[in-house]
Amino acid sequence: MELIPVRSALLSVSDKAGLLPFAQQLSTLGVKLISTGGTCKMLADAGLDVRPIDDLTGFPEMLDGRVKTLHPFVHGGILADRDKPEHMETIASHGISPIDLVVVNLYPFAATIAKEGCTIEDAIENIDIGGPAMVRSTAKNHHGVAIVVSPSDYARIIDELTNLGGISLALRKELAAKAYAHTAAYDAMIASYLETHYATDDAPAELPSTLRITATREQVLRYGENPHQKAAFYTVRNTTGEPCIGRATRLDASGKEVSFNNLYDLDGALELVKEFPEAPTAAIIKHANPCGCAQGATLADAFDRARAADTISAFGGILAVNRVLDLATAQRITGPNTFFECIVAPGYDSDARELLVTKKKWGANLRLLEVGSLDGGPGKSGLVIKQVVGGLLVGTRDYAPLDPRDFVIPTRRTPTSEELKELMFAWRVVKHVKSNAIVMTKDGALRGVGAGQMNRVRSVRLAIEQAAEHAGGCVLASDAFFPFPDGPETAAKAGITAIIQPGGSVKDDEVIAVCDDYNIAMVFTGIRHFRH
Repeated sequence: MELIPVRSALLSVSDKAGLLPFAQQLSTLGVKLISTGGTCKMLADAGLDVRPIDDLTGFPEMLDGRVKTLHPFVHGGILADRDKPEHMETIASHGISPIDLVVVNLYPFAATIAKEGCTIEDAIENIDIGGPAMVRSTAKNHHGVAIVVSPSDYARIIDELTNLGGISLALRKELAAKAYAHTAAYDAMIASYLETHYATDDAPAELPSTLRITATREQVLRYGENPHQKAAFYTVRNTTGEPCIGRATRLDASGKEVSFNNLYDLDGALELVKEFPEAPTAAIIKHANPCGCAQGATLADAFDRARAADTISAFGGILAVNRVLDLATAQRITGPNTFFECIVAPGYDSDARELLVTKKKWGANLRLLEVGSLDGGPGKSGLVIKQVVGGLLVGTRDYAPLDPRDFVIPTRRTPTSEELKELMFAWRVVKHVKSNAIVMTKDGALRGVGAGQMNRVRSVRLAIEQAAEHAGGCVLASDAFFPFPDGPETAAKAGITAIIQPGGSVKDDEVIAVCDDYNIAMVFTGIRHFRH
């Protein structure tokens, strides 16, 4: 059936956005309305002629609403194959009328479990039963019935009914696929919640036996990592409300779309500045690694100091800040010899935003993203997922807060209070650099970075090269232990004064001896931060 007329529609929704005008338009088109519970009351209160579901089935809603649509008068009217005379004869013999359009969305399970104080009883009571059954029944029989699960599709239904006199097969196919995606995501969410709530030692909450990922395609990207690759951006349901790129709002509509690589670097930049809720902080990412990161008395100061770490690499990079971006900072960002592909911030002052997007030559291409307050610091929950051919590697996020009172100091010299503060800054930065990772910092600003090298001493040399004349007096952080003393000795000769690293190498004694020879204070954290 290429085109089906709509004589009757069953409406039963949790999300009532846009439903009333939609129902009014259906009624104007001569469609008979059937409805349940609160949906029925809303429509009736608005003066629409609507038939309650219990009038259709002959049974009242029962068990606190758990049973209301699970009835042959509902599912027979939905599932009967219009092309099979025996089906139509069967429902007619039982007094069952066909239902041509079903409009259903499900109990708000996600919103329920996101509420503070939600109990397992609350969650279970918000598991929809009749709704998914109707959605699946209608989607299965989409050859003759149309299913709508999203208010965003109401206008399309009205448009076809008005202009075509029915609903096309092309639209019914699309809506059926969307409906099964809707119920699949719903069931996956419930399963994940129950597995977490009923976790055991054999089935830990963090790593479920079956990994269910429900992601919604938000944007088809221009291309992937390279122009010959296809790509899209998907958001994963996040019930924690954590500020993140997946929840970011793009503020400007000019310029190019955000690219695959932009999004990856935006995520890296944002996650880095989230490490520093205590002070205005700016971070600049280039090709997935920080080329600048600094704290400051003001956000403008933090930006200047971050950019100073590597002005060449900063050009065309991705910028993140952890405070509302003000005019003073925008003036620095738009200064001479600067250009940024994208900026992500908690928010923007109106005059700062205007300056950024009106900057000659590059302002029109600048992408601005807003994520809301970052006062909560770095995220703690969630999974890190990486793909290998034929499988996924899944782990918990790298969240390991350190208390300096737990540090082991194996060297003769203990870090000064100023050095200890600087070491803590460097340690939070190095966590976001690709292994083998070395960072050198001074006065709360990144000075040198060695990233992604196959041996650690080469990363040390790269960091020293970048720090150049600023190397003297820096502290150094290493994401993993030094396998040999050559790395610390190279750093010592460049003038670093203190080192923070996990420790645990069979060569620790030799590394400690080098530090003692150069009067370097060293801290062992006992925690590694490999980042591949």
